[in-house]
Amino acid sequence: MIITVASFKGGVGKTTTAIHLAAFLQGQGETLLIDADPNRSALGWAERGELPFPVLNEWDAGAIAKPHQNIVIDTQARPTSRDLSTLAESCDLLVLPTTPDILALDALVLTIKYLKGISTSHYRILITSIPPKPSKAGEEVKKLLQEANLPVFEQGIRRFAAFQKAALQGKPVYDIKDARAELGWQDYKTVGHEILSLMENRALIVDSKEILEPRDFF
Repeated sequence: MIITVASFKGGVGKTTTAIHLAAFLQGQGETLLIDADPNRSALGWAERGELPFPVLNEWDAGAIAKPHQNIVIDTQARPTSRDLSTLAESCDLLVLPTTPDILALDALVLTIKYLKGISTSHYRILITSIPPKPSKAGEEVKKLLQEANLPVFEQGIRRFAAFQKAALQGKPVYDIKDARAELGWQDYKTVGHEILSLMENRALIVDSKEILEPRDFF
């Protein structure tokens, strides 16, 4: 399975999402994270500490001999429309993180515009950095996206300082000593299970079509 994480705006948790989806998928099978962002944020994260999966740039990843069951790609920020379409078509799922603020949503609208010709089953919007209650920003943005018939994850990622600590220490958030670290990890685990369910449902649809295909000959 290939999961690509992309965004037109920085600061929306793109690398944090790539790191933690890779951490979740590592629990399902051998996973590789490819850092294709010129900023090399994922590589920097890995170099500062220890992650349970390998992180390579796109050049080194191309030369690796060992096969991996799952690959997560952290892409460069602000991809071109052509790049974005190519990314969506060459992976199993394109994950689009966005924070619940107007600037991030403006960038998301531009992203969706470029994905107009891509099936909505091939991408999902992930709301990140959701502020704590009493703010309803996360819920309001989710409702807005759903009313626009855009594919959005049921689970969002809450804003916790534990994620910043994880980046500084070069670890997944579940390895951080912080009272909210486990809550942050649970958010990403839930998103990970949503992805697995989506892939399973897609496989069932494909299998059903294959079963029905012989009827075309009668």
